[in-house]
Amino acid sequence: MIPRRLSPLILQRLAEFPAVGLLGPRQVGKSTLAQTIARDVSGGTRRPDYLDLENPADQAKLEDAGAYLRARADRLVVIDEVQCAPGLFQVLRGIIDENIRAGRETGQFLLLGSASIELLKQSSESLAGRIAYLELGPVDITEVSSAQAETLWVRGGFPRSFLAKSDEASASWREAFITTYLERDIPQLGPRIPATTLRRFWTMLAHRQGALLNAAELARALAVDGKTVAKYLDLMVDLLMVRRLQPLHANVGKRLTKSPKTYVRDSGLVHSLLRLDTLDDVLGHPVAGGSWEGHVIETLISVAPPRTDASFYRTSAGAELDLVLDMPGGERWAIEIKRSSAPKIEKGFHAAMEDVQPSRAYIVYGGHERYAKGNGVEAIGLRELATILSERARG
Repeated sequence: MIPRRLSPLILQRLAEFPAVGLLGPRQVGKSTLAQTIARDVSGGTRRPDYLDLENPADQAKLEDAGAYLRARADRLVVIDEVQCAPGLFQVLRGIIDENIRAGRETGQFLLLGSASIELLKQSSESLAGRIAYLELGPVDITEVSSAQAETLWVRGGFPRSFLAKSDEASASWREAFITTYLERDIPQLGPRIPATTLRRFWTMLAHRQGALLNAAELARALAVDGKTVAKYLDLMVDLLMVRRLQPLHANVGKRLTKSPKTYVRDSGLVHSLLRLDTLDDVLGHPVAGGSWEGHVIETLISVAPPRTDASFYRTSAGAELDLVLDMPGGERWAIEIKRSSAPKIEKGFHAAMEDVQPSRAYIVYGGHERYAKGNGVEAIGLRELATILSERARG
C-alpha cells in the first residue's frame, strides 16, 4: 500500500472530534486507509469494526442501528459509503452525545463517502460541531518517488491505475472504472442521466481541460439547454470528478473574467477519456498543456494548508495567473504553470502580479531545478513546491 500523506491528519482529527468524514472518489483508497487507521487506533488488538453500506449483510446489521452501534461504544467504528443511508445521521447524533456524556468525547466514528462535502452536509446537519471533514484525493507527487512522477501524470493517481504492471493494463483499468462509474455508481446515487450523454459531457470537459466554462457551447453540442449543462457539471463536481476553479474577485478596478475554469481532476481520466494511453500519446496531443496544468493545480490544492482558497486571475486585457492560493494568515501565492523545461515569463503574468500583489510568485515547470527568474519570481519543479506546501500544512 502506498503510504498516504493524509494519515497523520486523520488521526489528529479523530483525537479532536467525535466523528471524522473522509470524502473522496470511489477507488481512491479510502476503505484501505480507514481500515489501516482503525487497526492503528485499536493497537492491532482486534479486527476493525467496518461496515460497508453497499453490502447487504452490513446493511442488515444496521436494521437496529442504535443497538448495534451502542454495543460498540468503546471503539472506533468505520462506516463506508455513508451517503447511502442519510437517515443514519440522526442515530449517530444521539449515540455521539451519549458517548460524550459518558466521557468519551473523540474518536467514535470514521465515516467514508464518495460524494462531496456539499452533498453530505445536506444529510449531516445534525452532526454540526461533532464532525470534521477531510478529502482524500488520488495519490499525489509527494507520495511517490521522483522516478514515478511522469508515470503519475500519465496514469493519474487512482492506486490501481498508477500501480498497474503496464500502460495497457492501466488504461484498461481506467476504461472499466469510467464505464462502471457512469453505468452503475452514478445511478445508485439518484440521478437518472443516460450514461452515453454523461460520458460525452465528461469527454468534452477533458478536451477543454483548463478552459473557461462556456455552458452555451456545451449545451449546443449536447442538444440540451444551459440549465441541464449546469446540472451535469454540478453532479460531476459533487462526485469529486471535476473541479470548478473560480476566478479571483480582486478590487483592482479592471474588467475581470467571471466564468470559472473546469478541470477533470485526475489526469489519468483526462487521458483515458481522450484515448491517450502512453506518454508519447499525451505529448503528441493538444491537451498536453491543459492536462499538465490541471495535474499541477490539483496537486497543489490537495497539499495546501486547510482553509486555503484557490482561484485563478484573468482580465480582459490579458493579465493572467493560472493559480492563486490565499492561505490562512493572509499570505497569497501566485503560480504560473508551464510544461516546458525552459519556461518564459509572459507580459500578462507581470501585469497580473502588479494587480494581485502576491507574497510569493512561482513558475511551476517541467524541470526539477529551482532558480530565480527575476522580480521576485522563482522557477520550481512540481515536487519541490508541493513539498513546501505540504510542510506548511503540517505547521
